[in-house]
Amino acid sequence: MKLIVGLGNPGSKYNGTRHNVGFDVIDRIANNIAMGEPATTKFDSIIIETRCNGEKTLLMKPQLFMNRSGSPVKQALTFYKADPATDLLVIVDDIHLPCGAFRLRQGGSAGGHNGLSNINNHFGNMNWSRLRIGVDEAGIIPQADYVLGRFTPEQLECIAPALTGAANAASIWITQGIDEAMNKCNESGKTETRN
Repeated sequence: MKLIVGLGNPGSKYNGTRHNVGFDVIDRIANNIAMGEPATTKFDSIIIETRCNGEKTLLMKPQLFMNRSGSPVKQALTFYKADPATDLLVIVDDIHLPCGAFRLRQGGSAGGHNGLSNINNHFGNMNWSRLRIGVDEAGIIPQADYVLGRFTPEQLECIAPALTGAANAASIWITQGIDEAMNKCNESGKTETRN
């Protein structure tokens, strides 16, 4: 059982915001591996259950706010008796990466991300995979306003291919494991910092 969780905030007013790139990647993964599969509501989330290369896979968009993401993730992992260390991939925005970059790794810190911190609080460790999508630093804009804002036209040119690349990396994670996915993802996810 593989569980892929895209983090974001529920509600149409957050669609297309920087903080919701996790949801956007889940939509692209669903188009890649779960075309035609119905979305349902379970574990305080919108979910799609599918199979990828024979592996049962759950795509999940928690419908609690970002700082409460841990509860739905724990519900799903407990229900399926899955191991976070091998069966969980969390997809999030990252202000510390340039827009359009993406990085996959096993373990690590929350890096100040409220969604990752809340998941950590529910598991007591960070030993699970996360795929971070760069959205640029906030600069002079207050961070909360920045991540809840929408991409600039320049950023949109960078973020679209990154979302597609991240979705492809998630598919590799399911079928070939974290090491192979990191090798392919972290090389293709590099981008030059814009001036």
